[in-house]
Amino acid sequence: MMANANLKSEMERRITAALPDARIELRDLTGTNDHWQAVIVSAGFEGKSPVARQRAVFAALGELMNGPIHALTLKTLTPAQINQG
Repeated sequence: MMANANLKSEMERRITAALPDARIELRDLTGTNDHWQAVIVSAGFEGKSPVARQRAVFAALGELMNGPIHALTLKTLTPAQINQG
């Protein structure tokens, strides 16, 4: 099993590769390195439905979703949505 810091870094690397401007907050919800919460802010989400945004993140994470990551709770926002809050 990949160590927590290594998995977190790999998740960040893959998301950034797909969404270069992304601001990413990852949190290990259980301390077991397999249940994660992610808040991702990217202009790349502009004009995309919530489902399309999630699909983009899942595609970026690839096989990690079939292995070390058992559950991932996502909040995907555009910079404009952050500034509205």
